[in-house]
Amino acid sequence: MITEDAVQVRPFAEALKNTQRRVTEYMQDVLAGEDRLLEAMRYAIVGGKMLRGFLVMESARLHGVRDEIAVKAAFAIECIHAYSLVHDDLPCMDDDDLRRGQPTVHRKYGEDLAVLAGDALQTLAFQVLADPDLGPNALVLIRSLAQDAGKDGMVSGQMMDMAAESADTPLTLDQITQLQSRKTGCLIAWSATAGAILAGADTSALRQYADALGLAFQIADDILDVEGDEAKVGKRVQKDADAGKATFVSLLGLEAAKSRAGELADTACAALVIYGDQAETLKEAARFVISRDS
Repeated sequence: MITEDAVQVRPFAEALKNTQRRVTEYMQDVLAGEDRLLEAMRYAIVGGKMLRGFLVMESARLHGVRDEIAVKAAFAIECIHAYSLVHDDLPCMDDDDLRRGQPTVHRKYGEDLAVLAGDALQTLAFQVLADPDLGPNALVLIRSLAQDAGKDGMVSGQMMDMAAESADTPLTLDQITQLQSRKTGCLIAWSATAGAILAGADTSALRQYADALGLAFQIADDILDVEGDEAKVGKRVQKDADAGKATFVSLLGLEAAKSRAGELADTACAALVIYGDQAETLKEAARFVISRDS
């Protein structure tokens, strides 16, 4: 599974496209067929940036894990991310009609099939990670993903977000930070450390990188909700303000939020010093996260 051969460092845009290509090809093999459930599952995955899958592939490259192995973990996290979006968009949750510039899964396939597609994507992620090809550390990946995606991670963060919508008082900055560290940050942290886990290597530097990256990502999302172009963002904007929700922008102000996102991106890059030039693509990713328009 591990090779000692140096792998060429790619520019971020090229590495991201490589991830999108490899994950999509793997998806087409795993979800081949004309069944409507499979069709809805594929629909839920395609069209995204696949940033989490990219983080898996890059952390794997840093530790000599072959792409053929890393793509399975990258696909698994994209399944979890897609399932979370499908369920998040449902009428009983955020009730969104648009995702990635296309009708949400429940609008295209119906609520019943959307729920089932999300369920199937979640379980498929763990099926893929249980592949013997992932080696002796796969169990650590499975256990950590269950934790980061479940009651102690993403689902907990979503519950906190829903509760905030009906709370008598807006959340404080510390409370929003805790919420987003679970709702968004946990899956980003899992993705950025997956390669090190597969290789049995120390994850501390990548964890520091991911913690800063995840928070910067969410602040950038809040900024996009205020000043983003819906056609580019691919989903409804201004919805947090319309709902009266506290966000990093509403609490810090727009310019201070942008400044904080930049500081976090710098912190993320600084955490990668032990990898030298080999981590340049991950540093580019941190800069992309705070400058993206979608």
